[in-house]
Amino acid sequence: MVPFISNQVIKCKAAVLWEQKNPFSVEETEIAPSKAKEVCSKILATGICWTNEHMTKGAIVSKFPVTVGHEATGVVESIGEGVTMVKPGVTVIPVFLPQCRECKACRDPDGNLCVSSHITGHGVLADGTTRFTCRGKPVYHFMSTSTFTEYTVVDETSVAKIDDEAHPEKVSSRVTRGSTCVAFGLGRVGLLVIMGCKSAGASRIIGIDLNKDKFEKAVAVRAIKCISPKDSTKPINEVLSEMTGEASLVAHMNYGVGVVVGAPLSAKMLTYDPVLLCAGCTRKGCVFGGWESRDDVPKLVTDFLEKKFDLDQVTTHVFPFKQINEGFELNATKFPYFTVFKVLFKMCFLLILEG
Repeated sequence: MVPFISNQVIKCKAAVLWEQKNPFSVEETEIAPSKAKEVCSKILATGICWTNEHMTKGAIVSKFPVTVGHEATGVVESIGEGVTMVKPGVTVIPVFLPQCRECKACRDPDGNLCVSSHITGHGVLADGTTRFTCRGKPVYHFMSTSTFTEYTVVDETSVAKIDDEAHPEKVSSRVTRGSTCVAFGLGRVGLLVIMGCKSAGASRIIGIDLNKDKFEKAVAVRAIKCISPKDSTKPINEVLSEMTGEASLVAHMNYGVGVVVGAPLSAKMLTYDPVLLCAGCTRKGCVFGGWESRDDVPKLVTDFLEKKFDLDQVTTHVFPFKQINEGFELNATKFPYFTVFKVLFKMCFLLILEG
């Protein structure tokens, strides 16, 4: 049971990044009360994403000092005036992609990039201010969530209510039934892509990675076969065609769909033959997997509780929260050579997951 605090200033531990390319400093931080349409939550578990790594290394722009983190589960501690979707005591997931349910993007069945999104580094909540103070200085928010802290405040549009039975440490292209899918890269995201494809009814899922040490995990989460481009002199598209008996869905001139998942480094470029687009194939990106955060995240949690996918496949290490810098260092030095790697924090200890 999480003890509740009245709607007042909270003093708690938070991981503050004062400058890029410097370690985190875990120190006492003041959390201001929730304002109108805001939710204050006690964080139960939170994870490291490579977006955090990119930001700490200078590849993503942010204001400083900042408390980062955007993968977490928590319990609502208090709510501001006008909040109607959650109440104190309910389990929630702070989501970096808000869903107001009112703007054009939210109402469009094919849209999910809510106009209230702050994923570009504003560092403040909807009213233009922060709720964090450390050493007498304002600390900026990160991706509307800031979860590397014992307590955080987010806009109501950035919390998804989930099932209380969900384990906090495990609830951090539209595939049609019978599809053939290929996952390029078998890190944590790649494994979760395979799980999602299988859950959606894909009949054949192939994993591709230069590191063969990752193949065992990929097969465990239901990839039918894994291949390394280094094992063939042929282009990977030809190898896939021979394996599936048809042109690779990613490369097919007419109906292939390729989706880029994840946050790229700044100034990185992709090149492709524009003739493929003229022929009708699709190349696309996605944000939040194309899902509507507050509506769809609870569905994912329900699928997990119904054992439609197994997050135990990605668990590896446990560390105390105070060792956040060691967790980041391990995450950075082991990637990409470790077989899949992911780091999660509980407020009393830290989990490192493969991915």
